[in-house]
Amino acid sequence: GGREHALAWKIAQSPLVDTVWSAPGSVAMDQSGPCFDVAADDIDGLQALALQLEPDLIVIGPDAPLALGLADLLRARGFDVFGPSRDAAQLEASKGFAQDMM
Repeated sequence: GGREHALAWKIAQSPLVDTVWSAPGSVAMDQSGPCFDVAADDIDGLQALALQLEPDLIVIGPDAPLALGLADLLRARGFDVFGPSRDAAQLEASKGFAQDMM
């Protein structure tokens, strides 16, 4: 999506960044770095990819993996993650939950 492409594009511009990996990525995101064919809602596949690549920082853009708790699972494995917890992500993922909360 557009949000994910914008994040990858801007992060890739940092002199502190050597490589930007994206999953699932897109043709446009491939210009910022390698893309991996792992679906955004494939929580097990994304965890396996993180364990394989061992990134310094994981930025989660799509709502689906956040709502499924990917940020929590990766943090529990010791990764630095930019993205809300499963509970916090429910505000964006579920209108009913957001309405009840407000």
